[in-house]
Amino acid sequence: MRLRPILAAVLLAACGGSDDTTTPEATPEATPAATTAPKAEPKADLPQPGPEGFEAPADVAAVPTDAEKSDSGLAWKVLTRGTGDKTPTAEARVTVHYKGWQTDGVNFDSSYKRNKPAVFPLDRVIAGWTEGVALMKKGEARRFWIPEDLAYKGRPGAPSGMLVFDIELVEWEEPPPPLAAPADVAAAPSDAQKTESGLAWKVLKAGDGVQPKVTDRVRVHYTGWTTDGKQFDSSVQRGRPAVFPLNKVIAGWTEGLQLMKIGERSRLWIPEDLAYKGRPGAPAGMLVFDIELLEIVAAPKRPVSPAIKKKEVQVKGQ
Repeated sequence: MRLRPILAAVLLAACGGSDDTTTPEATPEATPAATTAPKAEPKADLPQPGPEGFEAPADVAAVPTDAEKSDSGLAWKVLTRGTGDKTPTAEARVTVHYKGWQTDGVNFDSSYKRNKPAVFPLDRVIAGWTEGVALMKKGEARRFWIPEDLAYKGRPGAPSGMLVFDIELVEWEEPPPPLAAPADVAAAPSDAQKTESGLAWKVLKAGDGVQPKVTDRVRVHYTGWTTDGKQFDSSVQRGRPAVFPLNKVIAGWTEGLQLMKIGERSRLWIPEDLAYKGRPGAPAGMLVFDIELLEIVAAPKRPVSPAIKKKEVQVKGQ
């Protein structure tokens, strides 16, 4: 699924995913796979779609004088009051409806047009969203004026300048407490096996199935830590295995999972040059993963277009 601008900024998984797959780039990373979210109707006081799309609000060009502001430069107005006294933390997984405009009134994105809320970890979007949505209560709608340095910072291809968003917070879910790091997270123990590449591993539970090939798609459960014991991702906590082509993940995973059998659970110590190689925003240094290989998954069948089907029928009839 193609990512819309607000999510394409930093999210690696597509919003509203319909199955238990994760995108190749998002597995394994500190980015959970997105889930399907319940539909929510637009609030009556939010701009409604016109014949050419969603009309921009009258105050889209500049921050009005009655808007509230934070020290960062973010500005907002409450459009619909929320309920309760709780607000999401930056680590929460939020479900929102939104519309986004440039200050010239161009509507560049809207979850309402897709008739589907967006679902994402709040700490994986542009800074203005992380700060702003964390101020909101359930059911609340706000209009935000987000300066460029809290938005896309001039990134080529992204909406430019100050952006205006109407956001409705449908609901959110706080993450469970992180899983305890293993005692040997800081370094590979002396009894770990090692490959010439520098990958180290230990079998925690033996498997009895076949080993995957580099071209296979696999389904796994995993948890990842940095060597200081900080958990940065876990499909186990999400209760949802990850599915991905084995040749489309970090090199340490590609190599390590080919050493495993179905049903096996292993701990991998992956040096940085086999992980994210210092990529900005990704977990740094050597990474430690507990991985359970659940199964090898058949490749999804690609739909055949009507034109190709018609041509096949014609060929068979000759």
